[in-house]
Amino acid sequence: MQNLDAAGHQAVPHSQSTGVDIITGEGLEAAVAGADGVVNLTNSPTFDDALIGFFRTSMDNRLAASEKGGVGHFVILSIVGVDQVPGLDYYRAKVLQEDLLKGGPVPYSIVRATQFMEFMDATLAMTTDGDTVRLPRTPIQPIAAAEVAAIVAEVAAGTPLNGVLNIAGPDVHPSTNSAGSP
Repeated sequence: MQNLDAAGHQAVPHSQSTGVDIITGEGLEAAVAGADGVVNLTNSPTFDDALIGFFRTSMDNRLAASEKGGVGHFVILSIVGVDQVPGLDYYRAKVLQEDLLKGGPVPYSIVRATQFMEFMDATLAMTTDGDTVRLPRTPIQPIAAAEVAAIVAEVAAGTPLNGVLNIAGPDVHPSTNSAGSP
């Protein structure tokens, strides 16, 4: 929001606290009426079987309201490589979100980012089991959340990509297994 405001746009945040419910649709039409663009940064409140329903319902409601309101650009934030990991429920739900946007009535942009640097500690903590650390043999390329916000704002203020933009941090870090070998 700050990036859009700083660039001369009027960004208006919406949430349940402002009377907008993306699941019931309450307040959505009024929230997007007259908006040039919508930036969707919401996430599922749970990471269980309700994921798919959350992303399907929330996207259906937002796209319908955006079409009715004449929105010219709809932007979502997703994950680099999300379509390459079908075994994760969360990734399948994000792919569904992307597919609904791609097939929807509003010109769109999808910004896919690598892991945020600010979340690396929490991400790496999930790989530990006691004193053992199990890392996948894959490079990581974290990006600062502030950089992601700036790029999302730039994309939102621009012409719809009707496609995907992948973004990543400048440095690639190899991960190693628990024995420390590459």
